[in-house]
Amino acid sequence: MNAIRRGLSSAVVQAFLVVIGLVWMTPLAGLFLSSLRSAEETAEGGWWTVFTSPGQLSFDNYSALLDNSGITQAFWNTVLISVPTTVLVVVVAALAGYAFAWLDFPGREPIFLLVVALLVVPVQIGLLPVAKLFGQLGLFGTIPGVVLFHVAYGLPFAIFLLRNYFAEMPKEMLEAARMDGGSEWRIFIRLVLPVGRPAIASLAIFQFLWVWNDMLVALLFADSSAQPLTVQLQSQIRQFGSNIDVLAPGAFLSLVVPVVVFFAFQRHFVQGVMAGSVK
Repeated sequence: MNAIRRGLSSAVVQAFLVVIGLVWMTPLAGLFLSSLRSAEETAEGGWWTVFTSPGQLSFDNYSALLDNSGITQAFWNTVLISVPTTVLVVVVAALAGYAFAWLDFPGREPIFLLVVALLVVPVQIGLLPVAKLFGQLGLFGTIPGVVLFHVAYGLPFAIFLLRNYFAEMPKEMLEAARMDGGSEWRIFIRLVLPVGRPAIASLAIFQFLWVWNDMLVALLFADSSAQPLTVQLQSQIRQFGSNIDVLAPGAFLSLVVPVVVFFAFQRHFVQGVMAGSVK
C-alpha cells in the first residue's frame, strides 16, 4: 500500500511538473511560431492559428532579419558584451574568492567586508558618475565601457558567492596538497576549480543571463555602433511599430540564446544549488 501511495504521489508530482514546464514554454513557442508568420497573417489572428493553417509558416522573416544590418550587428554586440563580461567576472571572482577563503594577507577581513557592503549599492547610483569617468577616459559609448561597467557591478556578488563556497572545502584537503609540495597556484587550478565547478557554473549562468538581458546599462553607455540586441529591438519598436516580421524573429533570437545556455549547463547549475542547500 505504501509503495502504491509513493507511486501515485510521484506520478502526480511528475504530471504537475510537466504542466508547469508546458506553461513555461508556451510563450517561447508562441514567439517562435509568430516569427514564422508574415505581418499580414499576424494581424489577422493569433499564433495558435498555425495549427489549423500550417501553410502560413515560413522562414522568410529570418531572411529579412539577416538583411537588417542593425539587428545582426546588435546581436554580435550582445555576444561581445556578454561573453567577455562573464569570463572576466568568473575568473576574477574565482581568484579573489580563493584568496579571501584560504590565503592570509593584511586587511583580508576589512576588504571582504567592503566587498559585501558593495552588494547593497544600487546600480542606478553609479550610472552618472561612471558615465562621466568613462567620458574622460574615452570609454563612453564603447563595448569595452559596457563590459567594464558590468564587470565592476557583477564582482561583489560573484566574489561573495565563490568565497563562501570555497570556504566550505575541507581544510585537510588543502593542507595535504600543500604538504605534497603543491603551490597555491597549482592547488587553485588542479583542486579548487574542479571542486568548485558547480558554483562557478551557476555564477556563469546568472551573470550571462543578467548581461544578455540588460537594457538599462546598455541604453546609457552604448552608442549606436555598440548597442546590444535589447536596445536595438526597443529602437525598432519605437521607429517601426508594425515591423513585426523583423521584431518577432529578433525577439526570439534574443530569448532562445539564454534558454540554450541554461539547458546546456543545467546539470552544473542543479549541482551548485543542491550543494549550497546541503551546506
